[in-house]
Amino acid sequence: MTDVTRESMEYDVVIVGAGPAGLSAAIRLRQLDPDLSVVVLEKGSEVGAHILSGAVLDPCGLNALIPDWREKGAPLNVPVTQDNFYLLGEAGKVRVPNWPMPPLMSNHGNYIVSMANVCRWMAEQAEALGVEIFPGMAASELVLGERGEVVGVVAGEFGLNPDGTPGPNYEPGMELRGKYVFLGEGVRGHLSKLAITRYRLDRDAEPQKYGLGMKEIWEIDPDKYQLGTVTHTMGWPLGSNAGGGSFIYHAEGNQIHIGFVVHLNYQNPYLYPYMEFQRFKHHPMVAELLKGGKRVAYGARAISEGGWQSLPRTCFPGGVLLGCSAGLVNLPRIKGNHNAMLSGKAAAEAAYAAIQAGRGGDELVEYDADLRSGPIAKDLRRVRNVKPLWSKYGLTGSLALGGFDMWVANLTGMNPLGTIGHGKSDAEATGLAADHKPIDYPKPDGVLSFDRLTNVAYSFTNHEENQPCHLRLRDSSIPIRVNLPKYAEPAQRYCPAGVYEVVQEEGKTPRFVINFQNCVHCKTCDIKDPSQNIDWTTPQGGDGPNYPNT
Repeated sequence: MTDVTRESMEYDVVIVGAGPAGLSAAIRLRQLDPDLSVVVLEKGSEVGAHILSGAVLDPCGLNALIPDWREKGAPLNVPVTQDNFYLLGEAGKVRVPNWPMPPLMSNHGNYIVSMANVCRWMAEQAEALGVEIFPGMAASELVLGERGEVVGVVAGEFGLNPDGTPGPNYEPGMELRGKYVFLGEGVRGHLSKLAITRYRLDRDAEPQKYGLGMKEIWEIDPDKYQLGTVTHTMGWPLGSNAGGGSFIYHAEGNQIHIGFVVHLNYQNPYLYPYMEFQRFKHHPMVAELLKGGKRVAYGARAISEGGWQSLPRTCFPGGVLLGCSAGLVNLPRIKGNHNAMLSGKAAAEAAYAAIQAGRGGDELVEYDADLRSGPIAKDLRRVRNVKPLWSKYGLTGSLALGGFDMWVANLTGMNPLGTIGHGKSDAEATGLAADHKPIDYPKPDGVLSFDRLTNVAYSFTNHEENQPCHLRLRDSSIPIRVNLPKYAEPAQRYCPAGVYEVVQEEGKTPRFVINFQNCVHCKTCDIKDPSQNIDWTTPQGGDGPNYPNT
């Protein structure tokens, strides 16, 4: 809303997002200069509320940022003790031995963690250094200067009516301005998307590719619990329908984090990623593990999978992209938190040097150069062909050719297959309904598998209903006029929270319904909609999932 008068606050650096990237940047800035003014804005109700818990963390980023993290009580309490890889069939499994895998795939020296708790601990370290952290403050707009540079963000706007007009309790929020603005919103963040589009940051990059990651936390039978065990699977139930796989991490407190990733470049619009996850849990190996246990939490988020080829320019006038906003996930390792931390550290060092030199509002080209030549580049370059090989040749081709390419890159630093392109975006990859058959999914049994709405309750998601819908249609007629006849409106299925419905009443035209209150902020709709008609924007602060501490 451009006609609103807002108060402003000035900082040296404004950071959007209290994830591992944003918090690392804040910590490093204050390490370098305790007099720098640094603020971190977090849209979740608290730090960690929007961090989907459960990850295997490579501590290299934390080692570089806070070398004495052990002495300071970082919650890295479960070292990985065992790595298991399986190829699944419908009723059986084949163990893939560890020895043929490149060393980079080993989890030796890594830790099973709750990233929500890691971020809460990092926030404590940042605040001890004098960083200001404001949870429940959604950054909804970029503030531009006279030269078109980013000079700040609007945060803390509350009380808009559903039609976007100010309500009786309207609060306009504030402009938080800085010499530099760091965007660490995670995958497909609202402001990051605006910056990438405005400054054409992706003009020389391949299309970004994504996966949808869904996760449940279970408390299991103590006799089946193996602290520190990491298991990954590929194959069933996806087969040739889509790429993806699963992970099972035995974490603290007799809990496991069980998750399923579906690559979003699938063609069949009838594919139902959430139900693929639920069906996976009925595999004999998984069902036996879960028998006698109980689910305690659920969540979902998109994962950037494009890697090196899809890396956009990460600096723009007045700011930078951090972590998953830039797409720094190493797909074969299913890890991005270490690179997020390293990117925050690198951005902080570039901004500190610039501010010391009297700069502000310009491009931190030093940061972009660091990402393309330093440890993040080394991590991403050597695995850059795994994703496009999987897309072109499926699971078998990816294992063979991708493994060969990674091995040679690990030994020599060179990828023998060069750099393979991704081609289409995930939205463009969606096929026509007429060319595919519906998939028959078993009904959830309420013991191992659950319907979407029941599971969404375990994400503890809440949105104030009397606000504008944050899932915005560019053209409200497209879902029924275009997507339904051409693609059987896949939003009904690709959303892991049941946000989108096509309501068909006898004798009436079908209606497209958006239940935005269910949204877990995964951004899949923004990515996969074949007409690119949905924009995920930031709801008011504090709304969305409230993932638990576990």
